[in-house]
Amino acid sequence: LKEKTRDLKRERQLAEDLLHQMLPKSVAKQLRKCQKVEAENYDQVTIFFSDIVGFTSIAASCTPLQVVEMLNNLYICFDSRIESYDVYKVETIGDAYMVASGLPERNGTKHADEIAKMSLDLVAAVRQVVIPHTPAGRLQLRAGVHTGPCVAGVVGYKMPRYCLFGDTVNTASRMESTSLPQKIHISSATYNALLTDDAYEIELRGEIEVKGKGKMKTYWLLGNKNYSIQN
Repeated sequence: LKEKTRDLKRERQLAEDLLHQMLPKSVAKQLRKCQKVEAENYDQVTIFFSDIVGFTSIAASCTPLQVVEMLNNLYICFDSRIESYDVYKVETIGDAYMVASGLPERNGTKHADEIAKMSLDLVAAVRQVVIPHTPAGRLQLRAGVHTGPCVAGVVGYKMPRYCLFGDTVNTASRMESTSLPQKIHISSATYNALLTDDAYEIELRGEIEVKGKGKMKTYWLLGNKNYSIQN
């Protein structure tokens, strides 16, 4: 009976660990109790999007197994790195990687700083990931960051997902799509949030045309004056 109880506890722990990798702990706890998870409004969060430069052409010249292996290596690398920061990995969509800070647990005004440090880390880390059929080649990342309000909640019954909604998500995605290889493109809102510590090297990009937003004043995040990137 003791052995069976130990086995049951072990299996339950494995199931809980897996659930916590798919949903925030606070959300998973409510779902286990069969409680309805209420959507929540967040006044300020910072959202990061990244994409692999030229992924379509890279994938076209790889076998399906090589594509999966490459993305798996990339995401294992990223997943292990983001554990050092107060951030939440929202999801991956193909070669896109989405991370947020300031939710589901609020962290005051730290969210922009946490995402900024993480962004610099990931852009440095991506150079370690090889392209399977060209070992001398390295992947390049295009990243975008925006700060603002959003709504978060669980959608779906089968395979429920913790999703973010609002213009902040759309703008962060636009920052990524208008970025350049190995560059971190940030909005004015994120720039202002990072000014408080004066810890970052930031360069003005200028006004650019952003689809659905018109002209926006944006910046390049170049580095952190006090933070050593472990590359």
